[in-house]
Amino acid sequence: MSVPMDIARRVADAVLYEGYLLYPYRASATKNQVRWQFGVLVPPGFTATAEHPASVTECLLEGAAYAVAHLNLRFLHVRTRGVERAEDDGYWPVQQLRNGHRTYLTFDEGTEREAEVTLPVAGLIDAPERVIEVRVPGDRVVEPIVAPSGEVIGRLVSEHLPLHATLRVSAEPVPGPYDLVKLRARVENSDRWQPLGAPREQALRHSLIAAHLIIAVNAGAFVSLLDPPEWARPAVETCRNEHTWPVLVGEPGHRDVVLSSPIILYDHPDVAPESPGPLFDSTEIDEMLHLRTLTLTDEETLEARETDLRVAELIDMVGSMPPELLERLHGAIRSVEEATGPRPPAPSAAGDLPSREETPAPWWDPAGDAAFPETGSVTVAGVPVSRGSRVRLVPGRRRADAHDMFLAGRTARVEAVLLDLDGSHHLAVTLDDDPGADLRRSHGRFLYFAPDEIEPLTDGSPAGDPAAGGTAGREPAAAGPPGNGPPEHEPATESATERSAAEKPAGGPRHDHPLGDGEVGA
Repeated sequence: MSVPMDIARRVADAVLYEGYLLYPYRASATKNQVRWQFGVLVPPGFTATAEHPASVTECLLEGAAYAVAHLNLRFLHVRTRGVERAEDDGYWPVQQLRNGHRTYLTFDEGTEREAEVTLPVAGLIDAPERVIEVRVPGDRVVEPIVAPSGEVIGRLVSEHLPLHATLRVSAEPVPGPYDLVKLRARVENSDRWQPLGAPREQALRHSLIAAHLIIAVNAGAFVSLLDPPEWARPAVETCRNEHTWPVLVGEPGHRDVVLSSPIILYDHPDVAPESPGPLFDSTEIDEMLHLRTLTLTDEETLEARETDLRVAELIDMVGSMPPELLERLHGAIRSVEEATGPRPPAPSAAGDLPSREETPAPWWDPAGDAAFPETGSVTVAGVPVSRGSRVRLVPGRRRADAHDMFLAGRTARVEAVLLDLDGSHHLAVTLDDDPGADLRRSHGRFLYFAPDEIEPLTDGSPAGDPAAGGTAGREPAAAGPPGNGPPEHEPATESATERSAAEKPAGGPRHDHPLGDGEVGA
């Protein structure tokens, strides 16, 4: 396996099991009652939820005249595991059955499935789409549960239902001088099951779970849809990706493998080297999950082990981790790169300093970012508002917090102007009459308001009376890092900056949304 494909498989495995089981990893935990949230392709006849029967991937290849495309469709297949107790008149389903020191639980598991196909790109151009049928047979396994006395007290019934999916692949040249080819792959659930009012749990047994594609080429190169070169941007804007998010994978600089993921990623994602193994929650911090898992009681640990074999392996991994590996989870610095080349000479005079145009400030430098919280500003009612500006709070009707009425009409000081990934401004403020304002300022704990929820105050403006009218902002649990906007609470009408690919517009990717600090990391 090549290095890019090896990295692609690691990231794809993290995507495949994202949310598979969440801490505390028990079947009885509330958060594990509604499962399978990403990349679910349901039968076309099931319309009780907003989940879709198909996904479409469109990506661009350059120099692909002699390329061969290798497509690997991967997904989980739901395997029901039912516990039945033996009675005089047969076997009856139960949620759990205890046998000595072991408890058998009714719970669903996931089985990995793959389908691969290799196609010459030249044979796809201006030709009928290639249709690959993917059929997975069903199976049923019955295991008796025997008591220490030798009596059969029940049985364990595990079952896969048959699955039928279709992969449709086509390609077309992109008009222009750049020798680009648009590759299109459609994955659809072709199951003819008729739900007739069946619940989602039954539909999932006929569904592709966490479905994604790994596409690799042996010649040519893919064009990044997140950060394309300017010459390719018009072609990128014609790509339409539905319920999936294709990104380049492999080492930075490599462009021969694409992962079309149901979760929003960035180009060249990888599993953090400190990550000890799958914890099924890539948006969470590994160290925290590790430490929380160690706090499970003996009863909780036993239930988690009986819930799923993969959880039992996770608990063994956490319990046997040596201290030196645990220390690696405590923190890592990734932004510092090794300096190469000769050190530039120190300037002999102020006139020798390079101009700003010659040495643009890096993205993290406040001087290079007009929207940096410390220096950003926004115009409200013709008045520029920035850090230090005094404002009156007039929260709008879209707020619904009962505590907001206490902030209406109060005056405040702007501490930062934030710009989120959706292009919306947010003002971080502290109240003028708050005796703990200095403490909140030092801890970065602010109240957040939209520009239309404040009125700028000039030096001569009266402070006003905190009267009724409207609603107000709320205080988040903790402030986020500068430049990322309000960390948890957003206005009800604003779009959240983190969502699944299925909630994005039908067009190709436009922004860089990493998963976070967990299993899949920069």
